[in-house]
Amino acid sequence: MRLVSWRRTILLAALALLASLVIACGGDGAADAEKDMEEAELPPFKIGVMESLTGPGETYGNVAVQAKQMAVEEINAAGGINGRMIELIVEDSKCSAQDAITAYNKLTDVDGIKIILGTSCSGAMLGAAPLAEADGVILFSGLATNPDIANAGDYIFRTSISDALLGVDVGNTMWADGVRNLATISETTDYAEGVRRTSVAQFEKRGGTVVAEERYGSDTTDFRTQLTKLIGESPDALLVAAQSEFTGGTIIKQVRELGFEGQIYADIVPVGATALEIAGDAAAGTKAILADISPNNAKGQEVLANFRARYDYVTLAWYLGSAYDDVYITAECLKQTDDDQDADGMRDCLYAITWTGAIGENYSFDENGEVVGLTNVVVEVLPVAERTEENQGYKVLGSAPTE
Repeated sequence: MRLVSWRRTILLAALALLASLVIACGGDGAADAEKDMEEAELPPFKIGVMESLTGPGETYGNVAVQAKQMAVEEINAAGGINGRMIELIVEDSKCSAQDAITAYNKLTDVDGIKIILGTSCSGAMLGAAPLAEADGVILFSGLATNPDIANAGDYIFRTSISDALLGVDVGNTMWADGVRNLATISETTDYAEGVRRTSVAQFEKRGGTVVAEERYGSDTTDFRTQLTKLIGESPDALLVAAQSEFTGGTIIKQVRELGFEGQIYADIVPVGATALEIAGDAAAGTKAILADISPNNAKGQEVLANFRARYDYVTLAWYLGSAYDDVYITAECLKQTDDDQDADGMRDCLYAITWTGAIGENYSFDENGEVVGLTNVVVEVLPVAERTEENQGYKVLGSAPTE
């Protein structure tokens, strides 16, 4: 701290000397010197971040923070925003509503933050959203997907696709594949329940029947008893709705070990890098409905390549890209408002913006702060021998069916 203060004193003294010399010579140099002093002292834009650095969502919470940090460093290296740098203040929301409230209160009450990027879990988002709405604080998530977030308020936005659409796509995919009798197993969290509820609703709407369902807590490690009950009902397929990669991968591994030969369906979490490592070849053939970064999306592929070069891994690539895009969207709006305390200006900018980035082209936000212009695809997990960093362990089969 003493070294920083000493350097600052020297800088100010030098600029003051320059100003006095310019004044002695006449002209408008004094104003220029004063401007140089102001630019040297410009404070950073402070942006809050709430992600699940620990807890069930730690794999995607950490990848989201890393993606945001990478984006910030790129922006700052290019000169920042209107000559000012961005500073992220990161708090751990732990995939929990109560911990998200604690993190939110710290960011707003202690740090004076008015713009928060996060959260990575739906329960955490739903816990903090009422506070953000009441306080007029932006809460902008790249990962939370529960349908109820759409009604959370005027200051709540997300680039993540709602489970309302995911459920329709999952239900339609299962029906199109000939599934008529379904069993489900889901983690008791807002996210996983949202996936299960919306998927089952669409499946039953098409004429399907749920013959058995089981739920489990996030601390569960052995699912054999529940899976045995589900298999005993002779379902055509099993839907796995997991909050954490650990539970998703373990369920897939154990259900195959118990002899289940039917089709397994899932969302993005059970096909993340950690989940696939746990499941091994047991996951081969699993179908997941998720948002994916297209191989034809040059920006998205560039972001993934840069992330891999920087951190030596990639998981849940679309969530990574979504978190990355959120920083750049926020930066674009800060160019307009030039004020990290102007939440209303940020809100108005988000409603008006159309964006092309890592996760897609020309997407925007509707009147509820919901992202529009992005779609899901159906993927199939590959055998271990065919998985690579580039294919992320699966092949894309195409868009989710609409009929």
